[in-house]
Amino acid sequence: MTGSCHLVECAGRKFLIDCGLFQGSRELAEENAGAFGFDPASIDFVLLTHAHLDHCGRLPLLTKRGFRGEIITTTATQELAKLVMLDAAHLQEEEARPNPHRPQHGVGNTPAAPLYSVADALKCLEAFKRSARYGEPIDLAQGVRATFVDAGHILGSASILLELTEAGRTLRLLFSGDLGDGTDPLLLPPPPPPRADVAVMETTYGDRLHKPMDVSIDELYSTITDTFARGGNVIIPAFALERAQELLFGLKQGIEKGRLKPSMQIFLDSPMAISATEIFAHHLDDLRPEAARLFQGGRDPLALPGLHFTRDGADSAALNNIHAGAIIMAGSGMATGGRVVHHLEHNLPRPECSVIFVGYAASGTLARRIIDGQNPVRIFGEDIPVKAKIHTINGFSAHADQAKLLKWQEYTGAARTFLTHGEEGSMRAIASLLGKTQVEMPAPNQGFDL
Repeated sequence: MTGSCHLVECAGRKFLIDCGLFQGSRELAEENAGAFGFDPASIDFVLLTHAHLDHCGRLPLLTKRGFRGEIITTTATQELAKLVMLDAAHLQEEEARPNPHRPQHGVGNTPAAPLYSVADALKCLEAFKRSARYGEPIDLAQGVRATFVDAGHILGSASILLELTEAGRTLRLLFSGDLGDGTDPLLLPPPPPPRADVAVMETTYGDRLHKPMDVSIDELYSTITDTFARGGNVIIPAFALERAQELLFGLKQGIEKGRLKPSMQIFLDSPMAISATEIFAHHLDDLRPEAARLFQGGRDPLALPGLHFTRDGADSAALNNIHAGAIIMAGSGMATGGRVVHHLEHNLPRPECSVIFVGYAASGTLARRIIDGQNPVRIFGEDIPVKAKIHTINGFSAHADQAKLLKWQEYTGAARTFLTHGEEGSMRAIASLLGKTQVEMPAPNQGFDL
């Protein structure tokens, strides 16, 4: 489901589409430290679809183990990937320090060594030497041409069309990356994908449809109002890239429409989300015209009267002294680490509080265990009872649902389609609906001759 990474070999060149981190169980965390399945030094370049950790999170490890090629992506993804990789390195270094209040994943009482350090992440950033622009082909080598196409998933995200020529034959190979559903209130809706002979398609929500956005917005407003009436807080484990910004935009609209009180206090407790929010103003061409005009006119569409940015760790800890009337958005979205875990520890046992999940939660993550009804849940080595009200609002998802994935594949016209980046049930559900293409569901490290 996570840890997206594809190796392509053509015309004597080897390159990767993404190099992401596995997220979820301890077994997946151990897999991150394992071998790549190829020699990192043999890779000529990497094409990065977007800046989410499960797509870029092992790039510093790739560099640490010998990769000396170039990483190519859009300008917005470059900026966001820098935030994500440095944040991941910092968290790993922190977790490697002995802490009696935190369970360790190493041997005995020894903390697990970090996959990579902040210095490794900085070294990796040197490989970002040029950027891609949507719709403009890049000749990367003899017989290898790449075109980045807006995927509408997060700021800077792309699908990547490869035109590969070898032994007198040319093949059009299209990697979807993660696909947006076109309803994001900030980003431009993605264009139809280009035609391809072979498509590699994500299937995160291959087995379901999303709620309409207006229904999801109403549910968000109602949950906040009801929670405040009960005298509790609203905790939102939010992905720092895109989801946090989309929620801020929705909350501001709620105030302007009179659905929410201007006096409510909102805490964005994520240094990475704060920095990512600031990056949006650098990329107005990627935004919907109405959002871009607000930025240009000095009316920041993400600024709310009661919004507080919490950068410092001490300020984050102080939020645990707030018992009512606060919306706290913090990473990580899957609650695999970060500041939100502390807020869940303090607020899950309180029936007057609510927790709202607005994104995908991979199997094995704390978020998934809470959503699936596990009670109590284990946090920092202690059993925490789940008494707060739990809400899942999937209309905010940055991923296309089943109907839009099917439409995307149909547009490509691909005679052969590889299903990736999804749990087995999701893949099988959408595979049963793909009647006009040869469907492949590859296993890890499985190779195919195209």
